[in-house]
Amino acid sequence: MIDEQGSGSDAGADVLTGMPGEEWEEHRPAVFGVAYRLLGSVADAEDVVQDVWLRTTRTRLEDVVDRRAWLVTVAARRAYDMLGSARVRRERYVGPWLPEPLLTGPDAAEPVLVDESVGTAMMLVMEKLSPAERVAFVLRDVFGVETARIAEVLDRSPAAARQLASRARRKIDEARAADEAGPEASRAERERVLSAFRAAYEAGDLEGLVRLLHPDAVYVTDGGGEVFAARKPIVGGRRVAEVLLRVGRRWRLNRIEPVEVGGEPALLCRREGAVHSVDTVRLRDGRIVAYWRQVTPSKLAHV
Repeated sequence: MIDEQGSGSDAGADVLTGMPGEEWEEHRPAVFGVAYRLLGSVADAEDVVQDVWLRTTRTRLEDVVDRRAWLVTVAARRAYDMLGSARVRRERYVGPWLPEPLLTGPDAAEPVLVDESVGTAMMLVMEKLSPAERVAFVLRDVFGVETARIAEVLDRSPAAARQLASRARRKIDEARAADEAGPEASRAERERVLSAFRAAYEAGDLEGLVRLLHPDAVYVTDGGGEVFAARKPIVGGRRVAEVLLRVGRRWRLNRIEPVEVGGEPALLCRREGAVHSVDTVRLRDGRIVAYWRQVTPSKLAHV
């Protein structure tokens, strides 16, 4: 199992909840963690945290032996209910969908312990799972929840829950095998490439960007229909470099900062002091093969 820290603060939780405030604060990160992994939205995950907190005020917990597991499964059940409507919204989504960036490390409001399941690449892979498969995978493989509890969340038999987790794991393994980018680059390599990329971007160095972008690089932007953004991926290293520089000039992106998103090095671009975008990348052979840019204002409000 893993622990992690969500965001926000529930002042007075020791008075209002069915458990001591210190205990709630200890387990709240896991509640946030499971909700974010299932929903891909910081705002929705925080809503789930509040719902679970309120649930504790109406529940007698004296007989609950493993309160962390109870809280995690309550959060998963609420997120599972929300996944249905979320999928409907995404079917109507304008342009590509990317998860809300989860600031981690020194960039987070509070410490966040993460694993690969909150990285952009994995979040996009999990989007291809059915809601039930996603719940089964996150609870079993990430949080180590027992199959019987997963079955209760999904209202399925233990055998069916086990099959869902197995099917989800197989789909994820197949997606990874088909990913020509290969294993994740080391943190040091990603930091090196992004540092050089940032310098070339700020200098308006087209050839410098081309050298750092893989010839098959794909540039994906999520504007959510709220702001102007390409509705289809842009392919080709030189073309991506040209578009990035053109966008930078058009929107006068005058400040680019290194940040950490989902446990990975990333870039935050500002326009006149305000956050314009959060960019994450995937490397292949030491060059950027996937460049994901989140520009939807509602998805950046928490950054």
